[in-house]
Amino acid sequence: MSLLISAFHALVTWITDVVGAMGYPGIVALMFLESSFFPFPSEVVIPPAGYLASRGLMNPVAVVMCGIVGSLLGALFNYYIAFKWGRKFFDRYGKYFFVSSETLDKAERFFDRHGHISTFTARLLPVIRQYVSLPAGIARMNLTKFCFYTALGSGIWVIALTVLGYCIGGVGEAMYSGLNKITACLIVFCAAVVALYVGFMIRNKRRRRQEG
Repeated sequence: MSLLISAFHALVTWITDVVGAMGYPGIVALMFLESSFFPFPSEVVIPPAGYLASRGLMNPVAVVMCGIVGSLLGALFNYYIAFKWGRKFFDRYGKYFFVSSETLDKAERFFDRHGHISTFTARLLPVIRQYVSLPAGIARMNLTKFCFYTALGSGIWVIALTVLGYCIGGVGEAMYSGLNKITACLIVFCAAVVALYVGFMIRNKRRRRQEG
């Protein structure tokens, strides 16, 4: 664990120097990478910017806005690729990945009905936050809804990371522990949101049956 924390400390220190040198465009660029295909975690981008804000070197509101913009641009990049070529690819090669046209049709109907809650909650969860844009693009989710819920979910995540960096005021074990706590809280939050959403959908379905 100590080696992991040391590596994390070194990475965050490097990111702090990069963000300090590149400024707000650096936040946008790094968050674009984080939100697209590249495995570049936002956990090591935004907290250092929050730390710089605590020292008066950056504006915390601008940090949040740049983080959201970068996340949205990266998500749109993935969405466009999937929208443009995803369906064609799976129509042609889907059988090699056990993905049929019927499966794609079901995914399209799912995102048409539940894309908003799926996109919002996924942006708050580790690992899948970068990749939810791909099925949304393949299913051709409404772009306005996609952008809104991507920005909303990303905004909550970026604000949490900014506050963490601002309050911790440095890097090390405290930062690492804080990230774990935030992630755990957001997982519980997403589970609660999904449970409420499912309950709402079931109640509406029963009501329609009674009225019918």
